[in-house]
Amino acid sequence: MKVKKLMVAEPAFCDSKTDLASVAHLLWENDCGSLPVIADDHKVVGMITDRDICMAAATKHRPPGEITVGEVIDGSVYTCRLDTDLDEAMLTMKQKQVRRLPVVDADGKLQGVLSLADIILSAEPHSAKAVKLSAASIMETLKAICSPRAASVPEPQKVQGKGA
Repeated sequence: MKVKKLMVAEPAFCDSKTDLASVAHLLWENDCGSLPVIADDHKVVGMITDRDICMAAATKHRPPGEITVGEVIDGSVYTCRLDTDLDEAMLTMKQKQVRRLPVVDADGKLQGVLSLADIILSAEPHSAKAVKLSAASIMETLKAICSPRAASVPEPQKVQGKGA
């Protein structure tokens, strides 16, 4: 099955100049946890998540309305195409540990978003978009996404006390 069949077409999005309070509002209105970030030419340049907003608000010591998306995203984004096979998209999600993939055309312009939730909900036998996926395949993808990232686990610090 191709990604096009399961993706959310015409998703909400923002740009790098959008403030985080506005992004939070868009996330709430659209009942989602992340938004694609696009450039003026509609090409995807990143993703912003609800977690990114929380971490920026906590670490930048400014109100979310004063922090822009461009200050928060790191520019890394993993995408898939409309004609990408679902298995290949799930492999990207596993390898890159992401729950959502922007779907782009040949020019990198946003066409939709494929989420792990879309995949899981389509595995329901009574779903209008039913696909044949094994529970093991979905579970393997979810486990890989949820596994701690090696780079994000801080090294334990040595504490030196008196007399040591």
